[in-house]
Amino acid sequence: MYVLFALLLILVLLACWPLTLLGMPGNWLMAAATAVYAWLVPAQSRAALGWKTVVALVVLAALGELVEILASAMGVAKAGGSRRGALLALAGSVVGGIVGIFVGVPIPVIGSIVAAVLFAGLGAAAGAALGETWARRDAGTSWRIAKLAFWGRLAGTLGKIVLGAVMIVVVIAAMVLPG
Repeated sequence: MYVLFALLLILVLLACWPLTLLGMPGNWLMAAATAVYAWLVPAQSRAALGWKTVVALVVLAALGELVEILASAMGVAKAGGSRRGALLALAGSVVGGIVGIFVGVPIPVIGSIVAAVLFAGLGAAAGAALGETWARRDAGTSWRIAKLAFWGRLAGTLGKIVLGAVMIVVVIAAMVLPG
């Protein structure tokens, strides 16, 4: 019976993982599902997971958030951008991701995912450009900083997705490997 629960948990984790691309808390949902599983499945069961695994997932989810949030701001900082540009890049990436979910891209099935990631990067670029223009930078400098904010945001999303995959591997390893 608990083996079925273990398989169900893995399916839930695999379903939550791509939610991160839509700007949803996929990694946090994976950590929460694993915590519920650890609480429900008795420790003496062959399919049990310990709380150390849950803590590891929470740490990985938090690291994913940090990577995603700071990546575009770090792109701005690396280019010599202002603090205002970095903050507006953060705000722009959040707004852009949300707009992307609703606007979509005309690609069957994955259009909303592509749009959310693309618009988050575009929002980071727009925010950085606005911040740098506001800080009285010339158009060329603002554009260079905006491009790095865009690529930084995409790199941050990729990092968060990779950490989500690591979370799934951690759970499977904790289930398969002896204690």
